[in-house]
Amino acid sequence: MADKPSVLFVCVHNAGRSQMAAAWLTHLAGDRVEVRSAGSNPGDHVNPAAVEAMAEVGIDISAEVPKVLTTDAVKESDVCITMGCGDTCPVFPGKRYLDWRLEDPAGQGVEAVRPIRDEIKNLVKTLIAEIAPEATT
Repeated sequence: MADKPSVLFVCVHNAGRSQMAAAWLTHLAGDRVEVRSAGSNPGDHVNPAAVEAMAEVGIDISAEVPKVLTTDAVKESDVCITMGCGDTCPVFPGKRYLDWRLEDPAGQGVEAVRPIRDEIKNLVKTLIAEIAPEATT
């Protein structure tokens, strides 16, 4: 892993779970970790309930845009994390692949998205402790 680890969060539409995970990692680790998110079939916009849930904890993802998953994004990442959505990444030697089994926030209200947001935060904190431990202080 490079001096500055790189993480790619992948979910089919790149509109909810992966966007929240990228925002948490950026918020909690700052510039110590390079953060990407993408999806194999990106949506038109980020899930409004995810935007609202993140705003409740002071993180603004309203300007984020779903992005298409590319082979280059995987190649440039040390850790590739799928969000339990069935999406897959191209496999390259030396990469770490994880699958976080998370409920899909699509079509749900903010009340249902809050626990998903909080679960993602806990998973991201654990990830930071593994790949950039000094960033957890």
